[in-house]
Amino acid sequence: MSSNTDLRLSKTLSYVLRHKATDEGLNIDKKGYVKLSELLQNHLFRNKYTVEDIKRVVVDNDKQRFNLKDCNGELAICATQGHSISAVSIECFTPIKTNQPFDIIHGTYFKNWLNIKEKGLSRMSRNHIHFAKGLPGDPAVNSGIRRNAQVFIYVNLDLALAEGIKFYESLNAVILSPGDENGIILPKYFLKVTTNTHQKLM
Repeated sequence: MSSNTDLRLSKTLSYVLRHKATDEGLNIDKKGYVKLSELLQNHLFRNKYTVEDIKRVVVDNDKQRFNLKDCNGELAICATQGHSISAVSIECFTPIKTNQPFDIIHGTYFKNWLNIKEKGLSRMSRNHIHFAKGLPGDPAVNSGIRRNAQVFIYVNLDLALAEGIKFYESLNAVILSPGDENGIILPKYFLKVTTNTHQKLM
């Protein structure tokens, strides 16, 4: 199968498993898994892709966006993060505690910074705000921050945790937070903010 076809399959998997599984009538469990046998009968996949195609895309994805597991003798697949489906529970992620040996960084762009500086980070239509465990290019960072990000917001994890903000780690090492009761991480939790040219903004 061509790389373009694999790319289309990866994008379709992301779209369905993160956002549209329920709308498509698929049975998605609280950890975000859908059985492959059911997925491949959906009109977006039927007669277009095989189990082997999906296995290949899961293995080859450089950002580790998907995970396969055995579910009562059947293969099931999930998106590792990025969900907006309410049925997917926070239980599928590992809680983060204090005194971590890594930074927690959100990447964004200059056009968004003034609004974020005033109002904080919002999860918007997703279930969580996304962070990485370092900067783009760091060996530990596969996903969670765009390589072309212009502004890097470092979170004061210990303060945020002390005041009730929860953080979790996904299967592909992305740090996720639902924010406060309004889905926001306020600017008071920003430890520092820098640019991609090492200028300090905050």
